[in-house]
Amino acid sequence: MRTSPANVAAHEALARRFSAVRALSAALAAPLSDADATIQSMDDASPAKWHLAHTTWFFETFVLRDGVPGYRLFDERWPFLFNSYYEAEGERHARPRRGMLSRPTLDEVLAYRAAVDAAIDDAIPTLSPDALALIALGCQHEQQHQELLLTDILHHFSVNPLEPALWPGAAKVPVAMPGPIGWIAGSEALVTIGAGAPPPGSSDGFAFDCEGPRHQALLTPHALADRTVTNGEWAAFIADGGYADPRHWLSDGWAWVQANSIEAPLYWRQIDGVWTRFGLDGRRPIDPAAPVTHVSFFEADAYASWVGARLPTEFEWEAAAAGADPLSGNQLDAAGPVEPRPSALGPAWFGDVWEWTGSAYRPYPGFRAAEGAVGEYNGKFMSGQFVLRGGSCATPRGHVRASYRNFFYPHQRWQFTGVRLAKDL
Repeated sequence: MRTSPANVAAHEALARRFSAVRALSAALAAPLSDADATIQSMDDASPAKWHLAHTTWFFETFVLRDGVPGYRLFDERWPFLFNSYYEAEGERHARPRRGMLSRPTLDEVLAYRAAVDAAIDDAIPTLSPDALALIALGCQHEQQHQELLLTDILHHFSVNPLEPALWPGAAKVPVAMPGPIGWIAGSEALVTIGAGAPPPGSSDGFAFDCEGPRHQALLTPHALADRTVTNGEWAAFIADGGYADPRHWLSDGWAWVQANSIEAPLYWRQIDGVWTRFGLDGRRPIDPAAPVTHVSFFEADAYASWVGARLPTEFEWEAAAAGADPLSGNQLDAAGPVEPRPSALGPAWFGDVWEWTGSAYRPYPGFRAAEGAVGEYNGKFMSGQFVLRGGSCATPRGHVRASYRNFFYPHQRWQFTGVRLAKDL
């Protein structure tokens, strides 16, 4: 059967996207030694080597094993090591012990990636539409892991007393502090929320299942801040005793602060009276004009209470950002220094820091998880977590859109998470 020119073009476009995504992961990990890529600094983080192998396991399992007759696994022992949470795929190595995997080596994992990449490239012209859709999903999945790869490396290096830099950066040019926060009045209306076909802001029609179905949400009078909270503003919160005043904190948040002796955002340290932060470019003085990051939902909510505001709902945020360009803002384009940076371009809805919302991560009306193992991708995590919107400086450009829903537990803050305020009108 002759393949149509349209199908050939679609296959070539998918092959280029697959190759670009896979190459970026390798480039991000290129500065790492085998030891760097093996360590695991906490249960929430995974070794770089594991991220590189797990994303490869996804393609090998759901595309090659299930979609290519006669395909033989690269190593039949490795699915046990690199399955993450897919119960339908059987037993797996415990997440908190991923840092114990000194073998396979980083070089062996890179060889695994090369072998699977070659097999995918060969298979693309012959795959079913369902298998091709799984490659598209796998690319999005790997982009999520690219951000996790960076944030996990940052945490791994932060617990090393030497505080090594992944990418030593040049000295920063001071930027003037922005003016006071301005307020953008939001819609007072019944608005349509969620991913359609294609989803808002998407160039290829892709959306994760948790972004839909599209449905209506009622917005009452409100306003959103025209920018995110800065390091300088957060330092004022600290100086005013914000971390020591239980009036600003949710009960669970106050218990978390007390139990963990929390006094500032993650990676902040005061040296000779000056607040510094640790980043992928090493330890440096904080930039007062840059967006504050590495704060938990508990901290974000407490800060909002301190200034007499609140966090936006995810529906307020999506309605406000629906007309913005999701390719804009400070996002990840290539391997190199990554950090939030000041912007003088007006309201930036995408990039720099993920923005906490006050919305619980729960299914939209009519949500149904997909059949099979891939149905475990999002739905089973819709418990006890909060939604973040907008992407960060470590989010690959082109990965997010207005309907995109990220989610973390309220105490977690090793991601590039920040704060945009909202208020009722």
